Amino acid sequence: MPLRENGTSLAERLTPLVPQALTNATATFVDSLKISSTYEKVRRGRQVVVKCRNVYSEQLADLANLYFRISGIPIRFWSNTKDWKRWEVKCFKMLNGDRFRACTSGRKTICVDKLPGESLWEHMNRGTLTRQMLEAAAREYCLAHQLWSDEFAGPWSHGDASMENVMYNEKTDRARLIDFELIHEKSLPAKSRQADDLLVFLLDLIGVVPTRQWLPFTLYFLNAYENSRVIAALENQLALPSGMGWIWWGVRTSFGNPAKVLRRLAKLRDVIANLGRHRAIAAKRARKRRRASITCQEMSPGMPSASSRTLAISDRAKAASPGMPRRFPTKR
Repeated sequence: MPLRENGTSLAERLTPLVPQALTNATATFVDSLKISSTYEKVRRGRQVVVKCRNVYSEQLADLANLYFRISGIPIRFWSNTKDWKRWEVKCFKMLNGDRFRACTSGRKTICVDKLPGESLWEHMNRGTLTRQMLEAAAREYCLAHQLWSDEFAGPWSHGDASMENVMYNEKTDRARLIDFELIHEKSLPAKSRQADDLLVFLLDLIGVVPTRQWLPFTLYFLNAYENSRVIAALENQLALPSGMGWIWWGVRTSFGNPAKVLRRLAKLRDVIANLGRHRAIAAKRARKRRRASITCQEMSPGMPSASSRTLAISDRAKAASPGMPRRFPTKR
């Protein structure tokens, strides 16, 4: 996940409560986590994105994963290059293979079609982010979260579902997911992994979007994401982490003002709780509005069913005369 500095150094954006030495070390560490490089080219008449693992990428991935484990952050880099290539290509094909291609290319390289449109991160920073884009992203997350993953032996999750990894095509009103460098811990329940995907997306909004837009944008996204179980699980992940874990949250929120982040997290908890209540009330009202089928009728105790009446009529029709029994008397 590339850092987003917008002309300001990481050290300057870290909270002033942290000692300067730790701030400098953090900035150096995060800046060093450039495990892969990407560039664009034309290949066989198609615009493609080439992604290549850098020198010492496996060692850097192992270092980052050590930090994630110590900090209790439930994601991991693919340190093994072969495993990373397989996962990147497989996820891209699963999500975008209806129109776009992906393949491995060399020992440390993959090649994928360049998707049309721009990332939601670019739109957000340019001030062109819209309700339509956020709802398209939520629909794509919801669809992707229904797909089966052999790797998880359950529903799929992204692991780095930031706005930077959501491409939006205005012509088709379709959002698509890219960049599968990270993966969730496989031991996590599916709803927790998928709630983390939503959290990562929402942390981008929390850290950057102006106050008057932040809450409406958040509601557009959550209302369009239809899995209420995952949204309920998200409520339990909104506490600011302690210890070294806050550093990664700083990256996720673009090192926004800590007091602002805390206020918005608290508001987001209220929003999710209210959203859950509103959906429960709506479901209850929908059940009450249901009408009995017009093909059914109430039956009182002892009243024969339609099938039993049909059999009785059929029996009478088969009899030779009203007084003739259906069977001959048994001989003795």
